[in-house]
Amino acid sequence: MKTAEIAQRYLDYFRKNDHVIVPSASLVTDDPALLFTVAGMVPFIPYLSGDVPAPYKRAADNQKCIRTLDIEEVGKTPRHGTFFQMLGNWSFGDYFKEGAIRFAWGLLTSPEEEGGLAFDPADLWVTVYEEDDEAHDLWLRLTDLPEERIQRLGKDTNYWSTGLPGPAGPCSEIFFDRGPAYGVDGGPATDDDRYVEIWNLVFMQYEITNVRSKYDFDIVGELPAKNIDTGMGLERVAFIKQGVDNMYETDQVRPVLDKAVELSGRTYGAVHEDDVRFRVVADHVRSSLMLLADGVTPSNDGRGYILRRLMRRAIRSMRLLGVDGPTFAELFAASRDAMKDAYPEVETDWARISQYALAEEATFLRTLASGSAILDDSLAASKAAGRSSVAGSEAFLLHDTYGFPIDLTLEIAEEAGLTVDRAAFDTLMAEQRDRAKADARSRKKQLADTSVYRALRAQGETVFTGYSDLETESRVLGILVDGHPADRATVGQIAEVVLAETALYAESGGQVADKGVIVGPGYELEVLDVQRPVPGLTSHTVEVLSGEVGVGQPATSVVDAANRRAARQAHSATHLVHAALRDTLGKTATQAGSLNRAGYIRFDFSWSQALSEATRTEIEEIANNAVRDNLEVQTRVLPLDEAKALGAMALFGEKYGDSVRMVDIGGPWSRELCAGTHVSRSSEVGLINLIGESSVGASNRRVEALVGLEAFRSLAAERALVSQLSSTLKTPREQLPARIAELTANLKAAEKRIAALEAKSLGERAPALQAAARRFGAVTVVAESLGTASSADDVRTLALQVRDRLGSDAAVVVLGAEVGGRPVVIAATNDAARATGAKAGALVKIAAGVVGGGGGGRDDVAQGGGTDAAALPAALTAVTEALSA
Repeated sequence: MKTAEIAQRYLDYFRKNDHVIVPSASLVTDDPALLFTVAGMVPFIPYLSGDVPAPYKRAADNQKCIRTLDIEEVGKTPRHGTFFQMLGNWSFGDYFKEGAIRFAWGLLTSPEEEGGLAFDPADLWVTVYEEDDEAHDLWLRLTDLPEERIQRLGKDTNYWSTGLPGPAGPCSEIFFDRGPAYGVDGGPATDDDRYVEIWNLVFMQYEITNVRSKYDFDIVGELPAKNIDTGMGLERVAFIKQGVDNMYETDQVRPVLDKAVELSGRTYGAVHEDDVRFRVVADHVRSSLMLLADGVTPSNDGRGYILRRLMRRAIRSMRLLGVDGPTFAELFAASRDAMKDAYPEVETDWARISQYALAEEATFLRTLASGSAILDDSLAASKAAGRSSVAGSEAFLLHDTYGFPIDLTLEIAEEAGLTVDRAAFDTLMAEQRDRAKADARSRKKQLADTSVYRALRAQGETVFTGYSDLETESRVLGILVDGHPADRATVGQIAEVVLAETALYAESGGQVADKGVIVGPGYELEVLDVQRPVPGLTSHTVEVLSGEVGVGQPATSVVDAANRRAARQAHSATHLVHAALRDTLGKTATQAGSLNRAGYIRFDFSWSQALSEATRTEIEEIANNAVRDNLEVQTRVLPLDEAKALGAMALFGEKYGDSVRMVDIGGPWSRELCAGTHVSRSSEVGLINLIGESSVGASNRRVEALVGLEAFRSLAAERALVSQLSSTLKTPREQLPARIAELTANLKAAEKRIAALEAKSLGERAPALQAAARRFGAVTVVAESLGTASSADDVRTLALQVRDRLGSDAAVVVLGAEVGGRPVVIAATNDAARATGAKAGALVKIAAGVVGGGGGGRDDVAQGGGTDAAALPAALTAVTEALSA
């Protein structure tokens, strides 16, 4: 049974049982405490927590998920994958334990011809929470499971909570017994791979508080409306139904594994270590494909870092399988073909996806080349120092700074006959993970608890009137002071105020929040920020300027009209620039992020190379032509499917409901889904002035522009500057570039002549320096400070000249100089001096330590520097003392 068929049977079964079928949310979640959708329940959190009323009583879905917590287990067990699909059915205050158990057992054990999955009940085991007698008795009554195949387990496995105050409850898990060939008898309690968990039924029935850990908390009481949250692992069911040993051999994953086998020339099933690597490649390529399809791009932080890590682990695994060259073109194509029936976007958006994948692979292959060179130097230094291992700190630097995998470091070190101080490396990695976990816990505590908004959201959605009105009369629904509900807020306090209706725009879609005030009888509030803490609810952060505001009072929201006008100009300009980019660069130049505020826009887009000056000018001209053409701006609210059919751009990572707002500028020329505020005709934008273009990652670029009056002011300032230059240089403005180029060339020529004269003058000091040589034992030493010099190269040249003048007897030359305000030290030794143990690199390190810096180099010549030029005499003295010791 194909994976897609299993998913369809699941959805069809629950559709017949009165469940609304909900499409999968993006892998990119809008929960600020999470990077990704890590579980099937994430999109339903607002409904399960009660923060937002559920729009349906029953639902079912097939949710895409990414989880990297167990990334090191990928390939080693039959069930661990980073990308997975979670089939779920949900009840919001409707059916509870009995209904969930009936539905699960019915689907699992019904014959295939009746739409079921046809599991043999004799192969199924069930676990329940040890204190949940109700669930235990229901399993006995509703199914033909014998008592011995229903096991009671503790909170660590059979109790669900988020680790935060809120809903929680016991759960019941369904396991498939793979048989004695896969492990020991005894059921799921043995925690053996023989028993594969395929479905988890969470009975969300309690409210918890005083959470001390995920399994240590106080139960306040039962929830007023009990919920059901279930999850059936699609990949786990697939590998069982397809009769293969693990999820990596299922129909959606195996093609990538087979392609890796073909490219490597090795055999799957022959060597355990190779098998793990093949599975890692198969899993990580599929996960990367799905993340790219949902708009994540490789970077050094956040979601992009996780994607980059997955891609680089796949490249590393292919290298360990003996393939040093690029493979992503073929591996990603194999994954695309395996996934396109279930997720057509991986094919329709293939040009953009493959562009990112191939660019990241090329970048990392270059990283591996440069990292190998750095490691080679480290190995050579370890051998020269007589060490048998590479320091853990050096391995960590390669890993953390250069992205060089530790496994590859270990492999190369072993080939060189050395080890790596793995304990020190692991300590540094653990410290880094602890810092990351502490940061994640901090963010979760700060951002995840939205329960304070629950009662406010229960009163209904905040109505936004600002598309048509700049003032709206309403009433105060609620007030929060210091994060807690309050009856009122007084002068000088900062508070959150929730209104039934508001004209003030809440930050979203790249558009910053409106400025303005809220006024009522006897009070005035300055609006500092406007946000949507939970879907459908708008909260105004305010400072009470005068009077006292209380819950239930009348309130009028008043938008700063000038700021809103400029914000509308900026948001419409963002759409114009996006359309101009796609017109110029092609359809793969899609939006990757934006910010627009009064007078300014910042727009990130997928592109892997810098834009030429001519291209930037063309984009700017196309956008301003659209302004000149006075195009009509229309907004329509229509079903999502209809908007997409009309070609509307839907931005990656954005959440859309069944109905969406579509913004057209010039009809289909610019057509995007957008909830922001806009001008009514393009001419109102005024002027768009591109002021910058830069890189924001290997495959993303950023353009910045000023809009409207700010654009005019910038151009006026440039005009004044050009006028001033023209007057100062007594040159017509059209001849300024040639005149400035001429002056620059003259300046460079003069600087070159001065440098040559200074170098000649410095070189003439060689005889005097030779005469200043002193004897320290068997070695002749010149250790002198030169004062200032034009460059370190001049000092190096002089040091070598003096060394050569000293002949073949043991000689050491150490010269110091101030170059550009900073101290530089050059050491040079001849063969005879090195035979006595005098090495330039070691001497430079001594001197550099005195001047507050570092340095090194070869035994014959080395360079160092620091920050304290006044310490140069002391540094030279330290060198002579070391030579005389």
